[in-house]
Amino acid sequence: MDKSKRPFLKSKRSFRRRLPPIGSGDRIDYRNMSLISRFISEQGKILSRRVNRLTLKQQRLITIAIKQARILSLLPFLNNEKQFERAESTPRTTGPRTRNK
Repeated sequence: MDKSKRPFLKSKRSFRRRLPPIGSGDRIDYRNMSLISRFISEQGKILSRRVNRLTLKQQRLITIAIKQARILSLLPFLNNEKQFERAESTPRTTGPRTRNK
């Protein structure tokens, strides 16, 4: 069949296959902070499986490990760095308020 008669066939492209985020030797554990921190957003939320490119089993294990680390105070439940910066910049008045007459 001529190429002119196949207008809707996609051309073959070479894609670079992405490496899986968890290697075969990595152990998913609440103590492995370097691994766990890759799957948490800047706000402290657990990233979705689609973003992480994990299998369902790996995502479940990561979620359990993150929750265990939070309970043991190895990870914060929320990342409130921006709130602290904002609180420091606002001036605070101390002492009793007086009314101007």
